Amino acid sequence: MFCARDLKHRRLVSVDDTGARHTGKNGFCTQIGNDWFTWFGTRLSKSRLNFLDLLRAGHTDYVLNDVAFRYMRKHSLSAELIARLSAEPETRFADRTAWLAHLDRLGFTALNITPNPIQVATEAALWGSVQSHKFLCDAVVLSDDAGQFNIGRHALCWVHAERLVHKLDTFNDRHRTAQKLVRGLIWDFYASLKAYRLNPRERQACALRARSIVSSLRRTGFVTLDRLLARLHVNKAELLTVLDRPETPLHTNGSENDIRCYVTRRKVSAGTRSDVGRDCRDAFLSLTKTCDKLGSRSGIIWETG
Repeated sequence: MFCARDLKHRRLVSVDDTGARHTGKNGFCTQIGNDWFTWFGTRLSKSRLNFLDLLRAGHTDYVLNDVAFRYMRKHSLSAELIARLSAEPETRFADRTAWLAHLDRLGFTALNITPNPIQVATEAALWGSVQSHKFLCDAVVLSDDAGQFNIGRHALCWVHAERLVHKLDTFNDRHRTAQKLVRGLIWDFYASLKAYRLNPRERQACALRARSIVSSLRRTGFVTLDRLLARLHVNKAELLTVLDRPETPLHTNGSENDIRCYVTRRKVSAGTRSDVGRDCRDAFLSLTKTCDKLGSRSGIIWETG
């Protein structure tokens, strides 16, 4: 597990994941990092539960606090179920067994409703644990819009947003013209945001925010493109995080560059066969990338089994 200090004192982390084989099964490797460190963790799942568990940095507790209850309300857990949890005096649970036993006592396991009350409550308690240990309290989490990473102060990658427009299938000259126009508007706006990062000023931030996202309510006549622009408009706050936090990158190139070494290793040696081998591979890749960023790498020779 990475050093908890990496999460306590960082105002930004960029995240990504990729496929990984372990004990003959398909799994996923999650990357967490920034300009100062990189950490890899391989698990069989890439769910939000898994991501939140990784963010606990080795702690096993589940915590019900104000952060957890805000998470429940945001994710539409019913007020009655939230009231059941908040009425109980116990707010910290040592491990998953104790937490699930608590939910069972409160009748959560007998419910068959949407959203899944056990999943939402567990995600909330994990996020409560992360925050109770002072991890990522004021940090931005930058991702490529994979749903499991949408936690806390979330920011989105502009390159991935534009890629959605670039990959649209066009069927006539009108579609191609509309696509070209929108891509040009996106990159013009992107250039303005890059200039703002170098010299952030409040007046400029207000002007950029007023421009919205490349006129997202524009009607091009290309229905699929119009729907995509509406989606970008919904994600406006996450795409414009840089206006409030100028240190936030506009892309996830750092994460993609970090995770490339993991992909290379996977191609060379396939998967791992033991938990020890998996953890060693993740640890030494994390160490190598972190040392590269800090300019202190020395020769590291290792094998995984």
